[in-house]
Amino acid sequence: MRKLVNSTYITLDGVIDNPMWTMPYFDEEAASLAGAQTEAADAMLMGRATYDGFSSVWPNMDESDPTTGAAYFNNVKKYVASTTLTDPTWNNTEVLQGDLVEAVTALKAQPGKNIIQYGFGSVTAQLIRAGLVDEVRFWIHPVLEGGPSLTAPLTDVKASFDLVDTRVHKSGVIVASYAPKVTS
Repeated sequence: MRKLVNSTYITLDGVIDNPMWTMPYFDEEAASLAGAQTEAADAMLMGRATYDGFSSVWPNMDESDPTTGAAYFNNVKKYVASTTLTDPTWNNTEVLQGDLVEAVTALKAQPGKNIIQYGFGSVTAQLIRAGLVDEVRFWIHPVLEGGPSLTAPLTDVKASFDLVDTRVHKSGVIVASYAPKVTS
């Protein structure tokens, strides 16, 4: 079964929106880890807000420059959880139909590599509640942005996780990876 890995850039004060604040920290170490993460995934899952943000940026990036990641993001199979998006224009994008939990369960059962999910909102909340997220990676950046924290506070989701990996980059970024706690 494929793994669903959520990867979220976050500030010290919990902001995830418009992560332009990551740019000063996207050094060789971060690029290497991000590259390994995308290399391990042959599909991407996102909600509508993430789709809108990504699809407005990535198609305009230079795919011939391997340092941009544009070739991956523009060509990987993309699944969007949305009840309002009907005609996605970004290459290789499919809108999930019907029940989200059923659709993602079916995707995970297909052969293939990991499914990567960026962002942390209502789609993630539903998938955590259903036990479908296999790993959560928070890329904690040493900045304070101010403003609302997390785009969708998870007020009705309770889950415990075990730490599976920690990477501390020279830039100050900490990547903390967690897997759902297995209860016996």
